[in-house]
Amino acid sequence: MRPRAPFEIAPKMRPLAPRRTGVVGVLEVGTSKIVCMIARLKPREATSSLRRRTHSVDVLGIGHTSAHGIKGGTVIDMERAEHAIRRAVDAAERMAGAQIASVIVSLAGGRLASEHFNAEVDLPEPAVAEGDIRRVLDAASTFAVGEGRTILHALPVGYALDGAGGIGEPRGMLGRRLGVDLHVVTAEAAAVRNLLLCIERCHLGVEAMVAAPYAAALSTLADDESELGVTLIDFGAGTTTVAVVENGHCVHVDGIAIGGQHVTNDVARGLSTRLADAERLKSLHGGVMAMGADEREMLTVPSISDDHDLPRAIPKARLVRIVRPRVEEIVELVRDRLHASGHAAGAGRRIVLTGGAAQLTGLAELVGNILGPQVRIGRPLGISKLPEATRGAPFAVATGLLVYPQVAGLEHFEARRRRLSQGDGSGYFSRVGHWLREAF
Repeated sequence: MRPRAPFEIAPKMRPLAPRRTGVVGVLEVGTSKIVCMIARLKPREATSSLRRRTHSVDVLGIGHTSAHGIKGGTVIDMERAEHAIRRAVDAAERMAGAQIASVIVSLAGGRLASEHFNAEVDLPEPAVAEGDIRRVLDAASTFAVGEGRTILHALPVGYALDGAGGIGEPRGMLGRRLGVDLHVVTAEAAAVRNLLLCIERCHLGVEAMVAAPYAAALSTLADDESELGVTLIDFGAGTTTVAVVENGHCVHVDGIAIGGQHVTNDVARGLSTRLADAERLKSLHGGVMAMGADEREMLTVPSISDDHDLPRAIPKARLVRIVRPRVEEIVELVRDRLHASGHAAGAGRRIVLTGGAAQLTGLAELVGNILGPQVRIGRPLGISKLPEATRGAPFAVATGLLVYPQVAGLEHFEARRRRLSQGDGSGYFSRVGHWLREAF
């Protein structure tokens, strides 16, 4: 049997018809929590806000539970991860009063990375036609990614006519040569394959797999931010991921395997307390900016040993001194990665923070000191019937997955689909069947 090509692993979603109503299920598989949402997407009239959205999103059901068997955004224990996913999906289905057969899934692990590929074709006629755009996209799709990597997204971010770039919509324009810049997001094939298998073991199909920071950007960024340029940083528990959006397009994705769980571990070690108690202290009292009253405000720290040991009292300032260095390290790593990518200049002036760890007190100020002055906490926009508890930064990725069907048509996978359809037993369902046979 021939080796599987990297583009044959991650499934690709069919675009949502502009006038079609549908029910969609999504699944965010994180290091600390698993979230399943079921929503109805209904066609909507064009408005002045969120202009790229063709549908309104009405949430029908939500289920979320603590994650197990997941580390750094990847599956490390198939059975425990499967049970956690089943619980979240079951809770969402009960609330929605409906069952789902497939889901759109987020991926935060797998060392997300970006590459850009360019191609040009000659125009047989002076005016650019639909067929010319397909030809240049197919030409750009003949790239090869690194061994052990698979493609999550292939996004055209700009066109050029006769060498003049910055063209968003070339149809009908005049020229001799048409070029395209194709942004390709990749991840480790092993991480993708194991997550797919885990979800299939829950008897769910996978409609598409979406990079977590791209999903968070879809749900939280305003139109003007996307046009002017913005960097979204998703502070997850096991990973911190980044998406850079310029001129309305996602142009860069990156990630590091450090997140809020590492802060919790530091607190547990520094205060000699249990991980659950360290997480509670971090969530309720943790911060990264010292206040004048922190030396006087005392916190109770339970002992790590048996219940006979009395809890200790420490000043809040000590907790801040433990939390801040790790958070500074994460933000500085993100800064260095942005500079290395060449995307720190424009989009770096505007920062949007999402994820559970984004709720740390003073984080926006700290990020502003290191990266840029314009920092805000991102929250889901334009999602109706969302419970109050899920309207914050921790649910940006899950709600972004609900928006993704409206933009799935922007991606270009036609050339790879044609290669798969030639028939060699390596189609998606054939592969899933093979994985299930291996697993059982």
